[in-house]
Amino acid sequence: MAKKPDTNSTIMGFMPQDVPGWGPMLSLGFQQVLTMFPATVLVAILTKFDVGVTLFASGLGTIIALLVAKRQIPLYYGSSFSYITVVITVMSKYAGTCFNDPAMVYCPDGVRIAQIGILCTGLFNILFGLLIQRIGKARLDKVLPPIVTGSVAIIIGIALAGTALNMASANWGVAFITLILTIAFSVYLQGKGLWGMLPILLGALAGYIVSLIFGIVDFTPVGAAAWLRWPNFTLPAFGDGRAWGMAISVALIAIATIPESTAHLYQMSLYIDQLAKDLKRKPLEIKKLIGLNLVADGCNDAINGLLGGCAGTNYGENNSLMAITRNYSVAVLMAAGVIAMLLGFIGKLAAIVNTIPVAVTGGLAIYLFGVIGKQGIALIQSEKVNLFDPKNLAIGAVILVLGVGGNLGLPNGLFPFKVPVLFPDGIPAIVFAAIVGILLNVLFLVLPPSKFGVKERENIEF
Repeated sequence: MAKKPDTNSTIMGFMPQDVPGWGPMLSLGFQQVLTMFPATVLVAILTKFDVGVTLFASGLGTIIALLVAKRQIPLYYGSSFSYITVVITVMSKYAGTCFNDPAMVYCPDGVRIAQIGILCTGLFNILFGLLIQRIGKARLDKVLPPIVTGSVAIIIGIALAGTALNMASANWGVAFITLILTIAFSVYLQGKGLWGMLPILLGALAGYIVSLIFGIVDFTPVGAAAWLRWPNFTLPAFGDGRAWGMAISVALIAIATIPESTAHLYQMSLYIDQLAKDLKRKPLEIKKLIGLNLVADGCNDAINGLLGGCAGTNYGENNSLMAITRNYSVAVLMAAGVIAMLLGFIGKLAAIVNTIPVAVTGGLAIYLFGVIGKQGIALIQSEKVNLFDPKNLAIGAVILVLGVGGNLGLPNGLFPFKVPVLFPDGIPAIVFAAIVGILLNVLFLVLPPSKFGVKERENIEF
């Protein structure tokens, strides 16, 4: 139940159910939007989705997710980098004329096809959430252990290496200056308040200024754009058989994003309960709401899929901002959602965003795509996966080679195993790698080495 914060307390902070005054609510909400903006918009640029729709869907999806979670879980939803590889693969193959044209900043034909997959991702998350509520997370972790989810996250990032370099090749000088400055901002501005939360935005701005000096920014679209415009909302291509065939490919990427979302929930639970302790209030322990959290994630993706926004995830950047400001108010996040929705109607804003040169996004992508891969390594490390165990080595090794090698070495990144309706042209490398990894893990569950007298190797602690 929403309530006013305790203004007599000497501890500053807002719990999820607290409702600040209008001034703090709007200012804190705008700060949340500023934090999610760079990454959310960058995904739209890379995948040629409409920037206005992506912003609007981010705001509406966040509000819907907060309501589904019964206003208990304070998370903001932006565009997910994890889906970029498979979305680019889908759009390049089935909307190549539009997507592969460097002059095009928005590819509606490709978006409509990808929307089916994003909807399926939402359904996938909702089913996972309901399943966890019924059987518990521990049982699900046996089927999707960290060696599988972490390895899939690695290949999602590394498989994008070629795409990042192709964009950077538009102007290597601008790309590497952008890359170096973005890294510098992310490393040296840590702990510097709001500035420390915006390395991608600062890197993009720095790259943009360098591009102006190089004379490679075209402002023509800004002059032609209206101040206010209706975002390019699109309906999913329900009647396109190719869309249904690729839907499973997109949805399976949730295998990597579910652990990320769960980690964010645990992180927020820790922060919120510490504030509750400081305020002498009852801890909320939202970490117990794993299933509900995934259902909320799925509802957010359903909104994106229906409107034409990029596949989403709850944002670690916004979580860190909430930890810094000790503001976990759901009302503030809803205000942020409304602000994001309104920004989606500003035509000049979308036009300015679309003037960012390809070389700048290439420099940012080199860093960001690598970080996605490293996060998979971090997941394996944080879960203390025993990499001295041959079965874990086998699962991880096979996923890495099939995913990275297949995406970079096979024509169109497809394994030549055709499945009618689902994969009529072959199975995408990342999807194939994930399926093989899951099946290998199931094999070891059904036929554990212990049945053959094999003693499990101990993990080495350093």
